[in-house]
Amino acid sequence: MSKKSKGKLTTWASLRFSIIGGLLARPPKKGELSKELEDLASCCYQHPTQDEWVSFGASTIERWYYQALGSDDPIAALGRKVRSDAGQPTAMSPQLLNILQKQYEDYPNWSYQLHADNLAALVKKQPELGEGPSYSTVKRRMKERGWYKKKGSHRPKTAGQKQAQERLDRCEVRSFESEYVHALWHLDFHHGRRVVDVNGQWHTPMALCILDDHSRLCCHIQWYLSETAEALIHGLSQAFHKRGLPRSLMSDNGSAMIANETQEGLLRLGIVHNKTLPYSPYQNGKQESFWGQLEGRLMAMLSRVEPLTLEFLNRASQAWIEVEYNRKPHHEIGMPPLDRLLTGTDVSRPSPDSPKLHFAFTTKERRSQRRSDGTVSIKGIRFEVPSAYRHFEHLFVRYQSFDLSMAYLVNKRTDELCARIYPQDKTKNAHGHRRTLGPVSEDQPASAQKSTSDPIPPLLRKIMSDYAATGLPPAYLPKEESLPSTDPNKENHNE
Repeated sequence: MSKKSKGKLTTWASLRFSIIGGLLARPPKKGELSKELEDLASCCYQHPTQDEWVSFGASTIERWYYQALGSDDPIAALGRKVRSDAGQPTAMSPQLLNILQKQYEDYPNWSYQLHADNLAALVKKQPELGEGPSYSTVKRRMKERGWYKKKGSHRPKTAGQKQAQERLDRCEVRSFESEYVHALWHLDFHHGRRVVDVNGQWHTPMALCILDDHSRLCCHIQWYLSETAEALIHGLSQAFHKRGLPRSLMSDNGSAMIANETQEGLLRLGIVHNKTLPYSPYQNGKQESFWGQLEGRLMAMLSRVEPLTLEFLNRASQAWIEVEYNRKPHHEIGMPPLDRLLTGTDVSRPSPDSPKLHFAFTTKERRSQRRSDGTVSIKGIRFEVPSAYRHFEHLFVRYQSFDLSMAYLVNKRTDELCARIYPQDKTKNAHGHRRTLGPVSEDQPASAQKSTSDPIPPLLRKIMSDYAATGLPPAYLPKEESLPSTDPNKENHNE
């Protein structure tokens, strides 16, 4: 018996079709079918699932031949029949499955082996549950239902962590990518190596990185000593100057990202701020992937730099971003981020200048003006209000809580800038120089001009006229009193 290899076949249907396929393509002449079947039965064939050779009888091959000959789909006709009880597990009863489900809900971080061992211990204690399943059965049943081991600590979860886990279990996770350049930016902070300052003090810096979603381009990266709204706005403004204004921005719910100055600044600049859900870092996955490259390449090359300063860390980071990361092919997009930035459709807008950006990233509040000295109080600091606004009882101001060197007076309705105001300088005011107050409005007469109008008000004149029309004499008796003479030549009789 000769061995006839048909190549690597993975299913019984493909093996059977490879055996009788020649008979279907070249039907034997009358009386020659038996000889053809005997020739096929004399050969050996590679087993479809095992590393061995098998052979088949002529009657078996004949049955396959007629099954395929009378079917429009030979492969389906030659396939093995599915068992009537397929997909219906019998090794575990529904009661045991319910117990396993409850056990998984209580301990989702257990291994499959630990679940199987605890289930076996329960079955041994309660024989009425039936025979205990094997480890492979427990593992198979759990995987079928999506009960995978979950990572996490053994400490009790907070309400936010539970809510995030429930959403992850309920909704699918899918990767996404923006269609246009600068349509979506990602932003996040990252802890780095300890650095030393000029005073010998050690700090753990935070890297602020801003990435474009479509091109993966690093728009700006900078290290700061703390994660604050001031640092965030400082770095974000530089990214705007470099790349323009994006259409939307995604970040987590850090204190710097949800600060009033940050929220109002993005809104005033027309940037949609998308925030990830708490305890869901996978939603900002591109940013998390970038941190791996930052640690694996840049920080690895800085491992022997001692002492590492913040100034050197920033210079090295800028060089690495511009020379290597932005120009090196990205494994996901198959091209350098800079090339994809230049070839993609750009939907960014021109960035305002620095004063306008500073004005945008401010918070708006209502303040009462002190009439005594024309000031308003912001965070315990008194700011001098220009005299042109001295008649306003309440004023609306914009300021940055982390930089009170200047604030802005704005229009209540349009939010337009009216004037810049500065903290009160009492030492300078002690010099005694004061401006002359001008009119509040253009049609108001100056106080120094002499009035030519009637000194008697209209109401008083009307009252006196009505009283005179009655014909009654004035209801009082005049009293003659001698007044001191002002003539020095006349004798003063009172002396």
